[in-house]
Amino acid sequence: MTRVTVEGRDLLLARVGDRYYSVDDHCPHMGGRLSHGTLDGTTVTCPRHGSQFDITTGRVLRWTHWTGIKLALAKMLKSPRPVKVYPVRTEAERVQVDLE
Repeated sequence: MTRVTVEGRDLLLARVGDRYYSVDDHCPHMGGRLSHGTLDGTTVTCPRHGSQFDITTGRVLRWTHWTGIKLALAKMLKSPRPVKVYPVRTEAERVQVDLE
């Protein structure tokens, strides 16, 4: 898992098995760099507050690692939003990310 910049956009690029995936590198919760987090299979965890996303779909798996009142407040301030996913393809030895 690494951060790459394509046309001015910071992206997370990850290889899982023989496939590559790319999502925005900024967590939609509080802007943490997802590339500084951890990757377990296809689940990336933001290093700031533990938000988790599926890098194949962008789906929110967990909004923060907080519980109880802190979690309720976090959801009131910013509702859970998926991370943007970008299609990736490989040609020969090159990895290409489609930004559109």
